[in-house]
Amino acid sequence: MKEKESQEKVSQKNSGIGLWERYLSLWVALSMIIGVLLGQLTPAVPKFLSQFEYYNVSIPTAILIWLMIFPMMLKIDFGSIVNATKKPKGLILTTTINWLIKPFTMYAISAFFFLVVFKPFLSPDLAREYIAGAILLGAAPCTAMVFVWSELTKGDPAYTLLQVSINDIIVLFLYAPIVALLLGIGNVSVPINTLLLSIFVFIVIPLALGIIVRKYVVKQKGSNYFEKDFVNKFDGTTRIGLLLTLIIIFSFQGERILSNPFHILLIAIPLIIQNIVIFFLGYGGAKACKLPFSIAAPAAMVGTSNFFELAVAVSISLFGLNSGATLATVVGVLVEVPIMLLLVRIANRTKHWFKGYEY
Repeated sequence: MKEKESQEKVSQKNSGIGLWERYLSLWVALSMIIGVLLGQLTPAVPKFLSQFEYYNVSIPTAILIWLMIFPMMLKIDFGSIVNATKKPKGLILTTTINWLIKPFTMYAISAFFFLVVFKPFLSPDLAREYIAGAILLGAAPCTAMVFVWSELTKGDPAYTLLQVSINDIIVLFLYAPIVALLLGIGNVSVPINTLLLSIFVFIVIPLALGIIVRKYVVKQKGSNYFEKDFVNKFDGTTRIGLLLTLIIIFSFQGERILSNPFHILLIAIPLIIQNIVIFFLGYGGAKACKLPFSIAAPAAMVGTSNFFELAVAVSISLFGLNSGATLATVVGVLVEVPIMLLLVRIANRTKHWFKGYEY
């Protein structure tokens, strides 16, 4: 019996799936519930934390996101970034899906559900507001959380950084025109302060810290110690940061979620379908391009995940805090993490599809 248990532990360790990873979806669900209860039972906590918000970017949340993505940033050096620029197929795939496909499939899917399938349950005005919120999400590729999904699939950190950085540059120029086109309005004002602060907080700062720590540790103890021992010390920080981030986010959004349970479900359905469609477009495209798994998985995740901070900020500025559009962007946060964890699991279980592919 002991020998069998020992073999199971060794097998589990070799497969990279421990108790923490195996039940990560459960921990995520519990964190969401704790966050909602925290906001309802002790409203002073989110009220206090809201004091540290600048241009719709929460500094406490930013610190926790640093915890999540710091291990990946440690693995990046400038040499690997330069090499990544010489491999354009993954970048072209991600950019094409994010900007030529994703916003338009989001519009089509949300319009079909809110105007046709859910017509008996929604007024025309509210349906259009929900569509608007979905569009704001669909036109905003992820900035911060994608590093978490990439880490969970053992993605190439330098390539992930490059993909996200290119998307952030494109956001500056295309987000407002695409949103204006799909919403049919001409006065879309993207909060540039929110966008630039998010890029600085979620990419520049953690990347700079990672580079500084990497150089210091390598100089003091050598690259072998850094690669074999030091980086492994941060294995749990990504997941801890994720759970604490969810607790904070849902402590702010609990009231909206509890007051609109049926509409939360209606909004969630097209958002979930959109995420799954975009993931398999990216994942299938990566296989067709014969990309290695370390690039294929993050490439699919970048388009699937959303820059919800930007979407929420734009929705509030265009439609107001209590609008249906803003509620839809909040539901985007609610469904994204569980769905992304499911897609991470699918990716990890199908990595053999990319066996033998090199880049």
